[in-house]
Amino acid sequence: MVLRGYVPTSEETLQTLAALRLQSLNSDFSTHAPFPRLEELFPPHVLHARLPPLPHRPPAKCRGARLRAGLLAGGLWGQALAKQRAERDQRLRGRLREEGASTMAAIVEKWKLLQGMGRPEAMAAYVALVREWPGFGSTLFDVDLQASPVGTGPQRLWLGIGAKAVSLYKPGEPEPLDSFCYGRISSFGASDSSTFRLSVEDRDLLFETSQVDEIAQLLKTYLASAGAQRLPRPQEPPTSPPTLEPTVLPQGLCPAPGPWQHRPPVGSSHS
Repeated sequence: MVLRGYVPTSEETLQTLAALRLQSLNSDFSTHAPFPRLEELFPPHVLHARLPPLPHRPPAKCRGARLRAGLLAGGLWGQALAKQRAERDQRLRGRLREEGASTMAAIVEKWKLLQGMGRPEAMAAYVALVREWPGFGSTLFDVDLQASPVGTGPQRLWLGIGAKAVSLYKPGEPEPLDSFCYGRISSFGASDSSTFRLSVEDRDLLFETSQVDEIAQLLKTYLASAGAQRLPRPQEPPTSPPTLEPTVLPQGLCPAPGPWQHRPPVGSSHS
């Protein structure tokens, strides 16, 4: 989750996590210790975010302009553009190598400071840092919100499912945009193979996702572990196809006001 960017935190903390991972893997710093690649220690997207954005090419405004652009692209001008792109890509790759070397050097310096720390201590410190994120213990899914409460268009979000609540995050942001305890959720289910519906009180949220079944199953698992899931009896035939039948949640599962507590999902890995 850390390497894939699903634990939003500062770059300084990400470097410390990488150092703790090295201490756990190799013990104290040594120039002879096996060294993982940087992408096995640090989220690659953080390095890519430092690079300058690619220049935007405005679209041709008329057919004649497109025709002229096509003719030019087939001649010497096209060759010049291709050369410019190759040079730009080479510069970006060089910049990426520099950023990677700088980040690795910072990680190594933090690793040296951990001398004498045992593997269990390093692992405990690693998890303690990750637990500082309020969403720790939630399972995150990439979704596109199709029916936004504020009436905007599709929005890429994280759907976080925890033991006590379902939360919506803007990718990379530590605090949720909204959070729904299970007592506020009236039903959920699959509208089709790629659309998940979540009914919260007086509104329906529709999420486009490739993990409809995984989301539904995880919600059912959390409810079942709380002893609150009302499953249909085997002799009761379904009244509609399974993909269209929502799961109705019992009321009264909303936790008392206070800090949102989390627990890691079964089988999850935080490194």
